[in-house]
Amino acid sequence: MELNDEIVINAPQDRVYEALNDPEVLQQCIPGCEELIKHSDTELEAKVVLKVGPVKARFSGNVVLDQTGAPDAFSLSGQGNGGAAGHAKGAADVTLTADGDQTILRYEAKAEIGGKLAQLGSRLIQSTAKKLAAKFFKSFAEVVDENVSA
Repeated sequence: MELNDEIVINAPQDRVYEALNDPEVLQQCIPGCEELIKHSDTELEAKVVLKVGPVKARFSGNVVLDQTGAPDAFSLSGQGNGGAAGHAKGAADVTLTADGDQTILRYEAKAEIGGKLAQLGSRLIQSTAKKLAAKFFKSFAEVVDENVSA
């Protein structure tokens, strides 16, 4: 499954990059996130509760950041386990482009799922993934906008 989109955030690029590396901001924005622990500058651990169709599961997983192109671009990859509900793994490439006082954030993500979740059908999984991504970025843009305005 592949997802990609672009969003304009009303904040300078350095502020957007800083927020993308702030566990408190990310925890606020990730749908269903109960806990986000930063183990190092490149390693995070998350506990997330998600409902996909009839399946509700608590996932725990790890995310690794590759900040080689920072602050203009970075990559992340991760995997999570939801017990009987299944498992997921994925990766995303994010680019940040300064546009005056705003920043254009583009992402391309790929994900694979297995277990009960995979049996739900690709249409349901794809639409749920798109909704979750849209919800994350909408929340992220709002949080960053608030912090810039304050």
